[in-house]
Amino acid sequence: MKLNTFADLCLRIVVSLAETAPQTGRQLAESVGLPYNHVSKAVIRLRDLGLVEVARGRSGGASLTDAGRRATVGGILRELDSREDVAECTRDGEAVCPLYGRCGLRGVLNRARERFYAELDDVVVAGLASRPPHRGPGPRRGSTASLGFPGIGPPGAG
Repeated sequence: MKLNTFADLCLRIVVSLAETAPQTGRQLAESVGLPYNHVSKAVIRLRDLGLVEVARGRSGGASLTDAGRRATVGGILRELDSREDVAECTRDGEAVCPLYGRCGLRGVLNRARERFYAELDDVVVAGLASRPPHRGPGPRRGSTASLGFPGIGPPGAG
């Protein structure tokens, strides 16, 4: 299952806000690597869903609401998915596929989409920020970080 570009952007924003908040629109655009105009539209949608709050002024910016921190990725994606069907069986309520009504694929694909979302219902936004960013191939010289092998740490770590 592939996410649409807007849903991907919205998820990037909530992850970024879970890590650092508040952030201005420009900071968010830089953080998620997409244009400010797209980011501001996504922030408005997330605000409308009650996941993000926006404050104006010098110390303002976008932040996750309590509901936004508790939201699941599956729940967010369901809210953002405006398609009736995974496959384009209908458009504007009218059948566009000549097999519409005799094909079982529509129901199968819709059930698969729901299973995809259900798998993401266990992933809470607040938990996405707990993963430290990957900064390179391994620990720096003199680091006390694990060397990546079970039971093996830096010299003298015992």
